Amino acid sequence: MEVSELLRRYEYGDRDFSGVNLRNADLSNLTLVDINLENANLTGANFSRSFLMKANLKGAFLNWANFQFVKLTEGNFTDTDLTKARLNGAFLVKSDFTRSRLSGADLSHANLRSAILERANLCGTKLIGANLRGAKLDGANLNWANLQAAKLSGASLKNAFLSDTNLAEAFLNGADLSGIDLTGINLSEAKLSGANLEGASLSLSNFRNARLHGANLSGANLTGANLEAAFLYGANLQWTNLSRANLTRSDLSNARILGVKLEETILTDTVFSDLARRYITLAEQSRAVV
Repeated sequence: MEVSELLRRYEYGDRDFSGVNLRNADLSNLTLVDINLENANLTGANFSRSFLMKANLKGAFLNWANFQFVKLTEGNFTDTDLTKARLNGAFLVKSDFTRSRLSGADLSHANLRSAILERANLCGTKLIGANLRGAKLDGANLNWANLQAAKLSGASLKNAFLSDTNLAEAFLNGADLSGIDLTGINLSEAKLSGANLEGASLSLSNFRNARLHGANLSGANLTGANLEAAFLYGANLQWTNLSRANLTRSDLSNARILGVKLEETILTDTVFSDLARRYITLAEQSRAVV
């Protein structure tokens, strides 16, 4: 189909263009609200700066497509192929990307607030500075993704895959990361106040200068983690494993530390409440007697 024909039909009220072939078509700077492009071939198509609110792109082929600065609120991208697509700066609030393929795509500074990305493939995706507040990323593949300075406050990441993911400077306040595997992850200078990290695997992870005010780390494994200068005021560290972790200059004021494991932990200039310090001293004395 030619673009001119699509525009003519759209102007006359037609919205259903499912299955069309618009490979490499130039659809930039257009208003195509409520358009149905389900299962369409849009490989390499250019939608930059277009208004596509509530567009249906379910199952479409959008690899290498250009969606830069597009306005696409409440769009349907379920099961779409967006491999290597450019979506940087796109407005994608409340859009549904369930099971979509976004590996190698660029979503830097995109607005994905409250978007659904459950079981999506985001392997190697660039999400620098993206707004993912309240997004659902349960079961998503975020291996090798770059989420530096991304905003993930209130996001859900249950059963997500985060191997070698970059979360430095990310905003994760109130995020649900319970039971997740974040082994060796870079979370330096990340904001994790009120985040739920209960039972998470965090060994060898980098939390240097991270803010974990009131975070729930109960039962988490932080063996060998770097928590230098981390702010853990009021955090729940009950039954947490901090063996061989670096807590130099970290602030654990008012933190709950019942059952915390501190074998070979570096505690140089670590700030504790008086009660916590007495508890640690008694625990060390108990181990010495044994």
